[in-house]
Amino acid sequence: MSALRASVPPVSEQSGIDGGPTVPERIEIRRSARRRRTVSARVEADRVVVLMPSGLTPAEEERHVEELVARLQRSRRRLRLATQDLLGRARGLSETYLEGRADPVSVRWVTNQGRRWGSCSVGSRTIRLSDALEQMPSWVVDAVLVHELAHLLVPDHSAAFHAWVSRYPRYAEAQAFLSGAAWARGGATAAEGPDGRD
Repeated sequence: MSALRASVPPVSEQSGIDGGPTVPERIEIRRSARRRRTVSARVEADRVVVLMPSGLTPAEEERHVEELVARLQRSRRRLRLATQDLLGRARGLSETYLEGRADPVSVRWVTNQGRRWGSCSVGSRTIRLSDALEQMPSWVVDAVLVHELAHLLVPDHSAAFHAWVSRYPRYAEAQAFLSGAAWARGGATAAEGPDGRD
């Protein structure tokens, strides 16, 4: 049994104040007779889904919703802080895995990459990352960054390019993760790499 609330309780974050990913305002509560004690929350598309046992009082439900939404907001703020300095992060990855040879001028989040996780303009040395990555583990974001940084060294997907990206230890694992994520959202095919082109 589920119920949909129109908005988050007063703990909700002001959308876009820090430029970070915000928690959706819509809340759906899914109650289960099989669930005994645990409550949890996750973001699904345009809403926060809260899973809880049936039989709780309205006051108990409200308390759980407020606590879980606040926890989601803190988690998203921490993620944003960890990824805010994308240029510095990219340069650090270049130093660690690409002998410091890839030197981007700018790295930024974009909202208009529907089928690509990242893209690189070799001439201007700019890298763009899909904002869909913001909710993914940091090692996946780093794999996409390494992929795009490697394009500053080798513009195609030749053996030389793959020799560079394979220096990132979790690159193959990140490709598998992104293939699954792409399949789940009905976008890129399972064979595509971090930039959506492989």
